[in-house]
Amino acid sequence: MLVAMSGGVDSSVAALMVIKQGYSPVGITMKLYDNEQAGMKETKTCCSVRDVDDARAVAVRLGFPYYVVNFKEGFKEKVIDKFVSTYLDGATPNPCIDCNRYMKFGALKERAEEYGCEKIVTGHYARVEFNEELGEYCLLKSVDASKDQTYVLYFLNQQQLAYLYLPLGDMTKDRARELAAEAGLINADKQDSQDICFVPDGNYARVIEEVLDRHIGEGNFVDKEGKVLGKNKGYYHYTIGQRKGLGISAAEPLYVTEIIPETNTVVLGSNDELFTNEVTAADWNLINSCDASKSEMRVTAKIRYRAKEASGILIREEGTDRVKVHFDEPVRAVTRGQSLVAYDGERVVGGGIII
Repeated sequence: MLVAMSGGVDSSVAALMVIKQGYSPVGITMKLYDNEQAGMKETKTCCSVRDVDDARAVAVRLGFPYYVVNFKEGFKEKVIDKFVSTYLDGATPNPCIDCNRYMKFGALKERAEEYGCEKIVTGHYARVEFNEELGEYCLLKSVDASKDQTYVLYFLNQQQLAYLYLPLGDMTKDRARELAAEAGLINADKQDSQDICFVPDGNYARVIEEVLDRHIGEGNFVDKEGKVLGKNKGYYHYTIGQRKGLGISAAEPLYVTEIIPETNTVVLGSNDELFTNEVTAADWNLINSCDASKSEMRVTAKIRYRAKEASGILIREEGTDRVKVHFDEPVRAVTRGQSLVAYDGERVVGGGIII
């Protein structure tokens, strides 16, 4: 089994579970980009030197082979360039989903075949189970609801689910740390990473400008009637629903309600203007064929990773890759570029990009 290792506790415990279940893991860390590709002048990598050292230390401790492999080809085009172009289009991307989609479950599969590994193992908190009645694999939520990561895996198809093993889906994060400590793993108490790997300082605009090698400059903040309220730093500095960092004084709190890249304009409005009942997504991936004949179905859905699920009706647009969800109650700050992911109970129905 090929274990994708980030140097964190989750992927390390995934490798430990492979061994406990009588299998032989091969550990791999993906080198995804050069600093220059992400517009970074400092010495930073996708997985820092410490992360690589931690992953290697775990492999030595548990006694299995470990490799750091160059996966830079394709990462800039499919992840970094898409990240930049999405922001320039006035939307807000989720590059972690693209990395999972194109690198971890794309390019990594080819390397698994080269090593003779029948399964790819990751430390994601989700479950894959074969449903005898459906005759298909299902992607199911983690038993630890607070750590569930099915939102970032909605793109998986039956072929990918068939070779994917997610040993952490049946445990809590606390239990994973306990197992790591019991095994004497160096990263048992290591803090979880919170940032996008190629934006370690959280400054998305810096990455955009350095990749482009240009600065777009200031634009206007306006209200919904077009009245100028002040100057923005450049529309790609903002996202829908943002309140902090606007630098605008007003009698009532103001939020970003619309981004207009063509004129470098950011529209501000009240919190009430952020709510809508309808969300449309494209590039829809349907995981199970049992849903293919349903033009409408009742689901719960999320409009971003940290959002709560909300109930509604999913409607598939015939002859297209688009769906709409009509939510029972309005949802807040729907953002182009983020993903809409739908569930039937604990089973992931599918997902797509909000347009």
